[in-house]
Amino acid sequence: MSGKFEPKTEVHLNPPKDDPITVEELAKYDGSNPDLPIYVAMKGIVFDVSTNRAAYAPGKSYNVFAGKDASRGLAKSSVKPEDAVPEWEDLSDSEKGVLNDWVTFFTKRYNIVGKVVR
Repeated sequence: MSGKFEPKTEVHLNPPKDDPITVEELAKYDGSNPDLPIYVAMKGIVFDVSTNRAAYAPGKSYNVFAGKDASRGLAKSSVKPEDAVPEWEDLSDSEKGVLNDWVTFFTKRYNIVGKVVR
């Protein structure tokens, strides 16, 4: 794998959790409440991205993904709100590869706090 998906510094992460998180609960972690962490989900895995508020807080470049399962948008390299949705199964193989690279990157950089339940 290329270095572009590797964290710049070693990150010490907590053991992954598989706590169930509903879509409604996930939406509360969109960065709008500074007292709550910011969560982004991919392929149903919920990551705490609070350590990177500079990118995910309201008004920042990736806030469109905060509080959502953003699988499609990340796979398509799109920050359009309509692409910040969990549906990814119908994407091309190359887009699925991009999504898998993002999952790998997030897994090495952010704590996994749960799984999206529908």
